Amino acid sequence: MFTGIVSAIGTIEDVREGGDLRLKVACPYDPAQVAIGASIACSGVCLTVVERGGEPGKAWFAVDVSGETVSRTVPGMWSEGRRLNLETALRLGDELGGHIVTGHVDTVGEVRLARAEGGSTLIAIRTSAAFAPFVAPKGSITVDGVSLTVNDVRDRDDGACDFLLNVIPHTAEVTTLGALGEGDQVNLEIDVLARYLKRMQSLQR
Repeated sequence: MFTGIVSAIGTIEDVREGGDLRLKVACPYDPAQVAIGASIACSGVCLTVVERGGEPGKAWFAVDVSGETVSRTVPGMWSEGRRLNLETALRLGDELGGHIVTGHVDTVGEVRLARAEGGSTLIAIRTSAAFAPFVAPKGSITVDGVSLTVNDVRDRDDGACDFLLNVIPHTAEVTTLGALGEGDQVNLEIDVLARYLKRMQSLQR
């Protein structure tokens, strides 16, 4: 379980194919604090550490990415040089600064707008008709592993929707969201509460 509060940015240094993908991710963590078998969210995807090494501030860890995960995430994201938003798993007693995040990507969205507004960045992301009902103004959503609040939702005639987010300068600096531009794709995880409410609604028909 995660909160969507990114603790570091990592970079994929190496990709090896052997059934699943084996990734080596460079990061500023202390390797002594990264256990084998631990879960780390990588741009919103919960992955298991299978190797780790390096030194404090210049560490690395390895994870396996299955074909199922590749098919459900942003095309081409598991490649050398890709920057990833990292978050270690929530521990009992930790502050819940964002919202409950499972690390299971629901769909891929497309950035339709990214522009400076005041000191922040206004971003609009389009999601399909299948997931539009789960997005609500002032609700939570996870974008590439980052917990954000939806400012507004603009429904489209085809059932899809564009939802607006405000990315403050701090978030833009400590995550990869500051580099997003129009046409980029992002991993989306809907709020777990919205998921259950939708299920309950469907059973009442």
